[in-house]
Amino acid sequence: MDKIALITGGSRGIGAATALLAASQGWAVAINYVRHAHAAEDIARQIRDAGGKAITIQGDVSVEADVITMFDTLDHELGPLTALVNNAGVVDHASRVDQMLGERLRRMFSINVLGSFYCAREAVRRMSTRHGGAGGSIVNVSSAASRLGSPHEYVDYAAAKGAIDVMTVGLAKEVAGEGIRVNAVRPGFIETEIHASGGRPNRVQELAPGIPMGRGGSAEEVAQSIVWLMSDASPYTTMSFLEISGGR
Repeated sequence: MDKIALITGGSRGIGAATALLAASQGWAVAINYVRHAHAAEDIARQIRDAGGKAITIQGDVSVEADVITMFDTLDHELGPLTALVNNAGVVDHASRVDQMLGERLRRMFSINVLGSFYCAREAVRRMSTRHGGAGGSIVNVSSAASRLGSPHEYVDYAAAKGAIDVMTVGLAKEVAGEGIRVNAVRPGFIETEIHASGGRPNRVQELAPGIPMGRGGSAEEVAQSIVWLMSDASPYTTMSFLEISGGR
């Protein structure tokens, strides 16, 4: 069976690193993006230039119709899905809860939580033996924030990732007998563009002294764990969380 992966938010950061690593290990990769078409196509071009197979699919995971179209496109262009990486997510500027507006909260939970549910639903419909599928793997990108709460900064983001943790546990149990493994990674301070989108591009360097390993992590280090969980190298691993946080 061909190894076919969909990586949401795959144009930059952890998603891009995962796409590149998975492709180097023989996966055909669908790279989802919302706005950064050029960046997504650049990752796909790198994969094709190296002899791999990759497509890009535009779609906002918080929009249910976009997710359905994305999976239909994947079915048509690559074939039966065998792995989903729920990586698309957002953070906002640091704020106390008593300053957070409804618009911010709706965006945070629509993308980080509802988007992951929509994508997981469509993946299960295709991969589950209950629906005639051949099984597969779902890897959710959570965060160490779900354990730590991110007070004075991103309690909403931490809460959204906490929801992803609960989803991982429940869905793993729900589909374990249907050939699907569901796991999550919890990155800590990782050097990606997400910090700039939250208004603190140097956040990892600023906070590195408080990390037991004394440094931030790289997107490639997170990708190693994601691809392992996607692969047949972890056949008896489900409902698990990998802490990729330098000991934090």
